[in-house]
Amino acid sequence: MSWLEHEITSTRKKRSRKFSPLWFAAGIFIALVIIASFVILIPYSGSEGVSVIRIEGTIVAGDYSGGGYVGSEYVGSRIRSAADDPLIEAIVLRVDSPGGSPAGAQEIIEDIEYARTKKPVFVSMGDMATSAAYHVSSHADRIYANRDTMTGGIGTIWTFYDVSRSMQLEGVNVSVVKSGELKDLGSQYRGLTEDEYEYVQKMVDDSFELFINDVVTQRNLNREDIEEAQLIRGEDAYDLGLIDEFGNLFTTIEAVKKYERPVTFSEGSENVTFEETGNGTGITI
Repeated sequence: MSWLEHEITSTRKKRSRKFSPLWFAAGIFIALVIIASFVILIPYSGSEGVSVIRIEGTIVAGDYSGGGYVGSEYVGSRIRSAADDPLIEAIVLRVDSPGGSPAGAQEIIEDIEYARTKKPVFVSMGDMATSAAYHVSSHADRIYANRDTMTGGIGTIWTFYDVSRSMQLEGVNVSVVKSGELKDLGSQYRGLTEDEYEYVQKMVDDSFELFINDVVTQRNLNREDIEEAQLIRGEDAYDLGLIDEFGNLFTTIEAVKKYERPVTFSEGSENVTFEETGNGTGITI
């Protein structure tokens, strides 16, 4: 065997040893050890199996989030996605909102009720969860808040502006051709007539009755405690029954993991069944 042939044979043997199955397995083992070390060092988030969905800003109808507003479709799609996800065991709504559109709140409520047929839904209130934001929260299984969270505000309001005097001073005249007496109701170039005021007041009252009756039913509240639409501090809200517990977002996440819905017994003519108990416009609330 020549020197060259000897070197080629020797090199092939070294390569064979280098890429042997034993060395390959050893490399895989070392890689797994390194990966496991990184996993151990990563802080435990504590939210496994819980989907946290944020409702932050003024509630409006639509698929939108940002600039201080959050849309019902934007929130609802996330609620339904979490409800249908088999890897998600519970949902926490992180609510920090002054309220907003009654219609937007009603759309989110439908999505919450859909989710509650499948898994628990808890609410964690931040700085504020008032008016429409409280309406949304009232449909959750449990509500957590801080002692200084502002909530309540169970009321309906519709604001009109009349800048006609300023327009007159500026020499601005407005001519209106309309098909009905109420077609330009709410226009800024004039105030409301007496009939228009009564018409709008009825709309506001009807919206309010729908709102407060639903909240009272969901939370088993005394109407007299909340019907003045006052803001209520978290500590007082607990005493009145508007919230269930004190705690932050992480307290809520841990609580929803352990939550089991209470059951009631209803006797039929033949069988005993088990039923889960469940809480069963320009206007702003």
